[in-house]
Amino acid sequence: MEYRPHGVCSQLIRVELDGDIVKNVEFVGGCNGNTKGICSLIRGMNVHDVISRLEGITCGYKSTSCPDQLAYALKKAIGQ
Repeated sequence: MEYRPHGVCSQLIRVELDGDIVKNVEFVGGCNGNTKGICSLIRGMNVHDVISRLEGITCGYKSTSCPDQLAYALKKAIGQ
């Protein structure tokens, strides 16, 4: 599944799930090291746990962040 984030530097988030488990996530754009780190840390985690940890995180003066947008992408992927 692909998600176009809003209000952040990344332009696209690709999400691959295996049931409720995060199989793979890839960001296009954004802070390369940070987004790679997020993807590595959440691989193999339950999607609901990832959403609860990342939802609501902000970036500087922005009302959202790449992790927050990932939570939105994951919600979309599971139909929430």
